[in-house]
Amino acid sequence: MLINEVESKVGLSKKSIRYYEEFNLLTPRRNQDNKYRVYTNEDIEKLKKIKFLRELDISIRDLKLLNEDKLSLEDCLKNKLSSINNQITKYKEVCEMCNEIISKKESFDSLEITNYFQKMNTLNKEGFTMRDIKTNKRKKIVGACLSSSFFIVFFGFIIGIISYFQLTQDDKIPWIVYAFIIFLLATPLIGIIVNLISRIKEILGGEEDEASKY
Repeated sequence: MLINEVESKVGLSKKSIRYYEEFNLLTPRRNQDNKYRVYTNEDIEKLKKIKFLRELDISIRDLKLLNEDKLSLEDCLKNKLSSINNQITKYKEVCEMCNEIISKKESFDSLEITNYFQKMNTLNKEGFTMRDIKTNKRKKIVGACLSSSFFIVFFGFIIGIISYFQLTQDDKIPWIVYAFIIFLLATPLIGIIVNLISRIKEILGGEEDEASKY
């Protein structure tokens, strides 16, 4: 089956599927006539396993080791359970702090922060945080726009200058030459804009986060 069918069966985007292929977690064969990737039922089952384990936050590194028989599933899950239990312990500490503050009927102004601040700093140093640390989509979009804006402005400016002189000056270059120059300049400009739109769609769709988280 083709990748569109795989998307619907497994619930992964094309970008995610190809991302896993880049790490050799999946090696679909190619149709010799059109070079399209062709996925088997075994590939589907493997993708389901990958998706399941990724939902358990198993890293790409561990998935590669599992795929290469360098790590057993038992050891992998035992490590994950140890990590989960460690997180549970830290959540319990946070719950205890919250309950203590509530029981003391503290207000924002009266809260004695020193002890709680030190405890939270210790948890942070151990890699624990309650905050969502994913990059904000708006920041990603702004970054993509800024990185593309220079080239858009540059090519647009050049096209504008050439067109201005062509339309206002008596000494014109041949129209066929003018059209060829505009075509050469417009091609990368259009490419940049199309790539920018595609990038924004990826960010809004969450494909990047889904594919690249470790």
